[in-house]
Amino acid sequence: MILTSAMLQGANANTSLLLLAYGLGSALSLGTLIFAGRGLVNRLKPSIPVTGWLRRGAGVAVLAGAAVISTGADNVLLANTSSQGVSSVEKGVLETVPKVVDYFVSKVKAESMDNAQGAMPSLSGAVQWINSPALTNESLKGKVVLVDFWTFDCINCKHTLPYVKDWAKKYEKDGLVVIGVHTPEYGFERIIDNVKDKVKEYGITYPVAIDNNYAIWRNFDNQYWPAHYIIDAKGQVRYTHFGEGSYDTQEKVIQQLLDEAKAQAKTASPAA
Repeated sequence: MILTSAMLQGANANTSLLLLAYGLGSALSLGTLIFAGRGLVNRLKPSIPVTGWLRRGAGVAVLAGAAVISTGADNVLLANTSSQGVSSVEKGVLETVPKVVDYFVSKVKAESMDNAQGAMPSLSGAVQWINSPALTNESLKGKVVLVDFWTFDCINCKHTLPYVKDWAKKYEKDGLVVIGVHTPEYGFERIIDNVKDKVKEYGITYPVAIDNNYAIWRNFDNQYWPAHYIIDAKGQVRYTHFGEGSYDTQEKVIQQLLDEAKAQAKTASPAA
């Protein structure tokens, strides 16, 4: 992540300090392990005969495993193992691990909507727009905006898309504008025709900015796929979320900001 950030930001003082801190931290960790290891070895000297027997036992186990494989007995053992059980375990791991990671990311990175986080950064810099002419901060005044940073081959982005598409459809009449910012991670995701094909395949009908030069990504100082920025009708970023999850919370934020926008519009309109 540090090296990726350095690549995106280019050579500057912040990047240099970040890499220096990373190097010093690694050196300190290795030094601590070396000194701690020496002390540990001294304490374990009385148990060296025991560890010797353990090493011998492990060696015997490895040789036994090799013998089983060479005789083909492992095929018999695997044949008696339920493939369905193994598949279920694999599926459970694949489903659980991303959720656990996303949980901790959201706890660390998600911001409260109670505090404005500054004005919405610029949307300028896209090489092309899909489903819409180029949008600007000025043209979005008075609208609640959801900016979704994504890329078409990101599995986490694919998981969030059904929710984003549903919000775009459900709240469009109330004034919500959803903008997908497609910032590529791999070379084939930079090919505009590939992006257009995937936008059509995924059924995305809201505006999509093709951010091949990472211009909008840098404007937002973003670091994640997917990343959601929800902006109120005054142009202030009110909520951010990185990764999957918290869909109910995000929808409630959208609803509240739309209600605020309606109240502001009524206050601004002259009395009948």
